[in-house]
Amino acid sequence: MGAPNEERLRETLPKIEALYAAAGTQGEKVAAGAAAERLRRRFEKTRTEEASEEFRFSISDPWSRQLFVALCRRYGLRPFRYSRMHRQSVVVQGPRSFVDGVLWPEFEELSVALTSHLGEITDRIIREEVHASTQDAEEVRETSLLSF
Repeated sequence: MGAPNEERLRETLPKIEALYAAAGTQGEKVAAGAAAERLRRRFEKTRTEEASEEFRFSISDPWSRQLFVALCRRYGLRPFRYSRMHRQSVVVQGPRSFVDGVLWPEFEELSVALTSHLGEITDRIIREEVHASTQDAEEVRETSLLSF
């Protein structure tokens, strides 16, 4: 049951990446490696034409932060944080057009796909191993703490 969902996620991630690589052919859209290489070249070209700026991101979810850091490294950006910054802070330096037009939007789409997949896995495991109901706690009307 879990394997088909993981396979679907693995098929989705390269398609999202291909969107940001502006792939021209269907073959490029399917090949994640080609799309990543195209984006790396685009980043390098932009870096020579545009001044780098510093961008600070706050990503509290550890899975999403791990994804963002990996995506930065994939494109040759060096993610870091300054001393005393919170763990959820990630700083990168790069051209604004690349960060705003490729890196951040691609991260957001990849993060939605990954979060959805992790949610499905969590729900399934809880249903199968803990309790059949995975609904949120019910909402009730507050009662007064003081009785008169």
